[in-house]
Amino acid sequence: MANLITLGRLALLFGTVALLFSGSYGLIVFSVVLIFVVFAGDALDGYVARWRGSESDLGAILDIAGDRVIENVYWITFSQLGLIGIWAPILVLTRGFFVDALRSVAYAAGRSAFGSNSMARFPLTRFLTASRFMRAFYGVAKLLGFLFLAGLVAAHQEPGSAFGRAYASDALRVIGWFMVYAALALTVIRGLPVLVDAMYYLRQPPSAQEEAPCPEGVEQGRP
Repeated sequence: MANLITLGRLALLFGTVALLFSGSYGLIVFSVVLIFVVFAGDALDGYVARWRGSESDLGAILDIAGDRVIENVYWITFSQLGLIGIWAPILVLTRGFFVDALRSVAYAAGRSAFGSNSMARFPLTRFLTASRFMRAFYGVAKLLGFLFLAGLVAAHQEPGSAFGRAYASDALRVIGWFMVYAALALTVIRGLPVLVDAMYYLRQPPSAQEEAPCPEGVEQGRP
């Protein structure tokens, strides 16, 4: 069930992209609602997995892959719409490629990105990459950033509309852009610990990796 929710989120993702490019004010406003649903689904699939006792490495990998597709597609979309520079999706894509490549080294050693068998080896890296607080903070930053950018598309489409009047507020623009750049900053900050932890698996022989003790205090379940 949790994996089906992940697939449903991807379907909604591509639907929102189509709406953002529709040129229709009403459809663009509806895309704002769908973006919220896409991100709410991330919390829902984790809850369902824990409730049904169906947590698995496959579910965690699918969830990570789904999140990666969602954030990359939205950054590319808003860059294409001219709201943010091309550097933003390039930064996110580059970070994702490096992090996923290095995580694959840990997977080969029998470790996972999250859970009791996590590749994290230090309290700080576990906090930044696996703690509920940081995962929630990062998710909220992306959600608010993408909602702000989608609303900005609507405001540009109809300057005299409710969105247009709301986005005339300097306070809203400051908060909105802060969340956009906070999400980008957290993308880098949460990726660096993976690079640090991966060095261990790159330097140690396979036998030593298998014998390495599992770090304590890492949360169970999907990311």
